[in-house]
Amino acid sequence: MFIVYILKSLKNGRFYVGQTQDINDRIKRHNSGNVKSTKYYIPWEIVYLENLQTRSEACKREKQIKIYKGGEAFKKLLKIN
Repeated sequence: MFIVYILKSLKNGRFYVGQTQDINDRIKRHNSGNVKSTKYYIPWEIVYLENLQTRSEACKREKQIKIYKGGEAFKKLLKIN
């Protein structure tokens, strides 16, 4: 099982989209400063999760959500959760 997730920075409201197999480990890594692209915006909270069967599906969905970022489709995802 793979998880596509959206994080929101509590520092400045930025969003980060990613995918993982272990969401608990991943959020710990984001919030401990071990992820280069997110370390300056700690702390992060999970605002959206989506389960997918394969890494391939997760990668495709992650890219799709990144394309949505900032648009109406992205806002709808956040409202659903």
